[in-house]
Amino acid sequence: MASQDPPSQIHKTTQEPLPGSPEPLDQSNPSETSVVWKQAQSPAALPPGLEYLNQLDQIIIHQQVELLQVVLGTETCSKYEIKNCLGQRVYFAVEENGCFDRNFCSPLRSFTIRITDNAGREVITVNRPLRCNSCWFPCYLQELEVQSPPGTTVGYVVQKWDPVLPKFTIRNESNEDVLKIIGPCATCGCFGDVDFEVKSLNETATIGRISKYWSGFVNNIFTNTANFGIQFPVDLDVKIKAIMIGACFLLDLMFFENSLDGL
Repeated sequence: MASQDPPSQIHKTTQEPLPGSPEPLDQSNPSETSVVWKQAQSPAALPPGLEYLNQLDQIIIHQQVELLQVVLGTETCSKYEIKNCLGQRVYFAVEENGCFDRNFCSPLRSFTIRITDNAGREVITVNRPLRCNSCWFPCYLQELEVQSPPGTTVGYVVQKWDPVLPKFTIRNESNEDVLKIIGPCATCGCFGDVDFEVKSLNETATIGRISKYWSGFVNNIFTNTANFGIQFPVDLDVKIKAIMIGACFLLDLMFFENSLDGL
């Protein structure tokens, strides 16, 4: 395996986006809630391991192809590489759950995703309980908890009931609403990217985006691996950035777990 540049070599610079990345966000319309989501801590006070996120305004999440899953069609624990827009690996994520959950409850399965830095230190833990995925049960929709460091909750992603659009709320460690995530009415992504907009609470400003990239006909037909991009302001609170990473995993399982859905 090729050596990866350590996170300490990642600098806050103007970087060219990877091919297939969405256009840069227009953040000329500031949100009235900007004081909530902007970085308020000094770098020394950041959760251990999240200081690397403090330098970034875009990350790429690449799901690794599991040969056993491709050949036998069985669900295996997902693994992801989390990179900056130069392709340098910043974190590595591994899903943990039981074989029964993966093969009989997917994509509703509960999971714990452990995210480690390049030194092998666990810096983010994402917990998803087994919840309902139907609009007919609005009181028991999806919810996800993000911890950093492990054992310390930094926020939540909570699904909101809507008859047409996928909607979620990002909450801070005090369970207070901070931002909204709004997806398109159709998430099949037929021959194109699927964008989930991250908006202010009043929905007047778009401050980020979680995108599922179109990765080609053959890959989408025969595997359910996915490539995602997350964009956010560089001065976004790193805790919110970590929550957006957790939201990306939740969106992957909810809307793109089945290969045919990823078209």
